[in-house]
Amino acid sequence: MNPAQVDAYLRRLGVQRPARPTVDVLRELHLRHLRTVPFENLSVHLGEEIVLEEKRLLDKVVGAGRGGFCYELNGLFGALLTALGFEVTLLAARVHGDEGRLGIPYDHLALRVRTGDGDGGRDGDGDDGVWLADVGFGTHSHYPLAYEERGEQKDPGGTFSVVASGPDGDLDVLRNGKPEYRLEVRPRVLGDFVAGAWWHSTSPVSHFTRSLVCSRLTDDGGRITLSGRGLTVTAPDGTRDVRELATDEEVLAVYRERFGIELGEVPTVREPA
Repeated sequence: MNPAQVDAYLRRLGVQRPARPTVDVLRELHLRHLRTVPFENLSVHLGEEIVLEEKRLLDKVVGAGRGGFCYELNGLFGALLTALGFEVTLLAARVHGDEGRLGIPYDHLALRVRTGDGDGGRDGDGDDGVWLADVGFGTHSHYPLAYEERGEQKDPGGTFSVVASGPDGDLDVLRNGKPEYRLEVRPRVLGDFVAGAWWHSTSPVSHFTRSLVCSRLTDDGGRITLSGRGLTVTAPDGTRDVRELATDEEVLAVYRERFGIELGEVPTVREPA
């Protein structure tokens, strides 16, 4: 990612270029990303190809003002952090589904990020400068989680834990006591996730092919989600206002005004080929 692309990305997030790759910078970028760039699967239902290449992702997220799902959002966010001087490792994860079943290999992409101001774990407080960043899981932590901390971590999005799981060094990420996904600790590259992205955008059993979603964190800590014609606004205290949009014009206006996405047609769920 060249300097002009970095600056354009930061403008979309509404932040200035940071002087150093510190944890405070990481926290601000993480939160701004969740508030600005929606988690969405519209490409799946608009017939748009999903290409996991940095230039194509920049064109979509920065150039076209769109969002994406985990591979796109975390893949591009990782590239931005790398360009800003953070040490970033892409990690594969499998999402915990119904009855505790794990999803497919390369089901999810998350980021291990080392900042430039950690203490290396010398004082035992869990702040070793290594963080789990994830701006591509929908409802999740607002801020990065301490990667080496094994106790509970309080966050506006809930109470999170990163715990050891099994003999292979894998880690389970829990939210409010419920497992969200299982992380593998082996470093990956973006190209490793192509098959997972293809499966999620084509398989009839993928939840991404069976439903529409466009969702982002709001500035007050709530969330706004458009699923088909259903608009849900969740307040910070968890109360929800749910309504059905009656016309195509209303749907397109919500995409434009609440998510910054200009569309020429209303997406509808497409049956997988």
